[in-house]
Amino acid sequence: MSNPTIGFIGLGIMGKPMARNLLKAGYMLVVQNRSRAAVDELTKEGAHAATNSQEVAARSEIIITMLPDSSDVELVYAGDKGIFSGVKSGSLLIDMSSISPVVARKLATDAEKRGCDMLDAPVSGGEAGAISAALSIMIGGKTSAVERAMPIFQALGKNIVHVGEAGAGQVTKAANQMVVGTTIAIVGEALVLAKKAGVDPAKVRQALLGGFAQSKILEAHGQKMLDRNFKPGFRIRLHEKDMKIALATGSEYGVPLMVTGIVGQMMTAMKGMGNGDLDHSGLVRLIEQMSKVELG
Repeated sequence: MSNPTIGFIGLGIMGKPMARNLLKAGYMLVVQNRSRAAVDELTKEGAHAATNSQEVAARSEIIITMLPDSSDVELVYAGDKGIFSGVKSGSLLIDMSSISPVVARKLATDAEKRGCDMLDAPVSGGEAGAISAALSIMIGGKTSAVERAMPIFQALGKNIVHVGEAGAGQVTKAANQMVVGTTIAIVGEALVLAKKAGVDPAKVRQALLGGFAQSKILEAHGQKMLDRNFKPGFRIRLHEKDMKIALATGSEYGVPLMVTGIVGQMMTAMKGMGNGDLDHSGLVRLIEQMSKVELG
């Protein structure tokens, strides 16, 4: 049985390597992106170009979207020449963006009215995880749809968890971004404190990696802070958006997310200073500025 044709919309830092991994896995891809360069790059590798989301849907059996925000996803699905205007009954829709759980549930309901299943399947792992097909994928939606999509997910990630019904994947991603964002902030504070106190922050990081403070954030992003490497794997402005989603979800369910709120405001400050396109490890620069010291 041949692989289904996959439509892939959104070829940014995460989407392009994900689409490339699907090509490597033997899938025929129909791709579309706001800017043309990524489309041209992938067509040279075997993908087929489409001019709009409607065309992608009409030419595909499974459609994947990987877009920046809830409004972008809504526009691509329900806007003029969007997916819903071209999708065939029986198609499977997979949104791998990080968006509001409320929007995810609404789109799943709208997809069902058109005879389609829809999964919300946001990811974690950053650009490196996307390139190496080692993403963590958090899925909300019907079990039957998850089973249908599983070979695709296995071509993109390693830790694949069906969390629950529509929207559950986005709630999980919000929780993930809370943990990642607050941990980046506290790693930054710890290393800057060491520097200001006259202790080598690189040696502090090394010591902490051997105890309960050990984490992937301390390992990877702590090193980025020391190296002054803020080339975006995941941009601060996108993480700020995710923190706002988390705060809105907390408000909806009556859960006070006080630490999340503080770190979200730190990200807002960085964006206001013109640093929104730095990697989220660049949050340390705000702490450095307030402390009048630099790690590097």
